[in-house]
Amino acid sequence: MTDLSVRLGSLTLRNPLIPASGTFGFGQEFLPWYDLDLLGAISFKGTTAEARFGNPTPRIAECPAGMLNSVGLQNPGVDHVIAEELPALRRVFHGPIIANISGFSIEEYVRCAEKLTREEQVEILEINISCPNVRHGGMAFGTDPSAAAAVTRAVREVATKPVYMKLSPNVTDIVSIARACEDAGADGLSLINTLLGMRIDLKRRRPVLANSVGGYSGPGIFPVALRMVWQVTGAVSVPVIGMGGISTAWDVLEMLMAGAKAVQIGAANLVDPMACPHILESLPAEMEKLGIRSLSEITRV
Repeated sequence: MTDLSVRLGSLTLRNPLIPASGTFGFGQEFLPWYDLDLLGAISFKGTTAEARFGNPTPRIAECPAGMLNSVGLQNPGVDHVIAEELPALRRVFHGPIIANISGFSIEEYVRCAEKLTREEQVEILEINISCPNVRHGGMAFGTDPSAAAAVTRAVREVATKPVYMKLSPNVTDIVSIARACEDAGADGLSLINTLLGMRIDLKRRRPVLANSVGGYSGPGIFPVALRMVWQVTGAVSVPVIGMGGISTAWDVLEMLMAGAKAVQIGAANLVDPMACPHILESLPAEMEKLGIRSLSEITRV
């Protein structure tokens, strides 16, 4: 009998699988497919202070071994999420809920964190610092250690729930960003977010995406994600949730061996809505092949 449970800080998850923010909505879309209580946790759609329509279309493009998206944080705003989406999700899912927060200023991050940390349904605040800092020329908060630390510190001051910083891979040294977040009070880290990429429409001679560039996700980025998780978990003492191109049980095991305590499944959900149940179903057999009785045995110390 294999033990799929994992420890994520003070939380125990029944298994390490978490649908990644932006690929699972607020859970309702997947109800026709399976019982959400199969999952270890859920990270819901990135939420901002105000409702956002998102970027102009087209904002999705296919590419080898993955996809590009430039959705632009489309969401109904934090007040609607608290009033409508969170209660609806809790009625159908009884595991830990991770509130993914996005913002374009430190004040916006704090405003959302203050509201969501008060919600009983929320177990973890996941802070997406891949957003552009509109007050400082549009550079993403997560590409500069001091900016990443500033967001972490501000959110940590108002949060009563664990704060996990979601890191951008579009940097030269992700370890310095991770350490800055840990030093500023982060309880954990999530990585990686999408890599920047683009496609050209040869017939129109212009970018496929209306926004020109977008986030590249899917199996093609898995080796990059694995490398970054390995580097970060070797440099920090807080727990790490690994993500980026995970689509099989083997990928899950690799990511845990690289040091992640749990994993998030992203683009695979968009290809196959049954991706998480399929991975979960095959995980025990793959563990038995490798002589693994418990996932806690393989997590890098």
